Amino acid sequence: MTQEEYKIYIDNVIRRVEFARVRFDEKHIVKIVAISKYSTAEEIEKLYRIGQRAFGENKVQDLRAKSLELEELPLEWHFVGNLQKNKINNLLDINPALFHALDSLELAHELQKKLEARDMKLEALLQINSAKEESKHGVMPEVALEVYNKIKKECPNIHLRGVMSIGAHTDDKAVIKKSFETTYSIYKQLEGATICSMGMSGDFDLAIECGSNMVRLGSIMFNK
Repeated sequence: MTQEEYKIYIDNVIRRVEFARVRFDEKHIVKIVAISKYSTAEEIEKLYRIGQRAFGENKVQDLRAKSLELEELPLEWHFVGNLQKNKINNLLDINPALFHALDSLELAHELQKKLEARDMKLEALLQINSAKEESKHGVMPEVALEVYNKIKKECPNIHLRGVMSIGAHTDDKAVIKKSFETTYSIYKQLEGATICSMGMSGDFDLAIECGSNMVRLGSIMFNK
């Protein structure tokens, strides 16, 4: 695929985002984070030349390697993976623009200790397991509001910007929609929250129609 063909392809993806955005609200703004975990630095650069600026990785070592390899480009790096406690310092060394998967109060406290020691802040989203699936990380919807407010109170070095969730793992559109609506209803109750991150390559249209204002698109952005 030539660069010109690739641009036409990406324009079609953006058009889908636009259609879904307007269906939710004409004033709604949606940010695309291109998930580059299966992509090379060259592929990231190709997408950058079309205009994409925010990229996400789900492994700390990959985030470090790619951010160093592409450090001359003005990219915004997001960490979207689940964070093991022994990798906290490695992540803070990179200082991502946003950490999407803060999935427990316990992890928040560990992060707070390390952040305080470094006198630094971290922008983050609370991950909600809105479909209540055992295979997924995140806090349960019933306690999400309480956990969010506790983190805000007890972890001043974590700057919570909102919430993130992954749609239900099923082919049943109604069930997926319900999981997105659950997350969005929690988001609307959070004071000062500005990000509701929901939707991936297979379900982003539906997520945006349910109120998502940040989508994490991997395979579809890299035509894989």
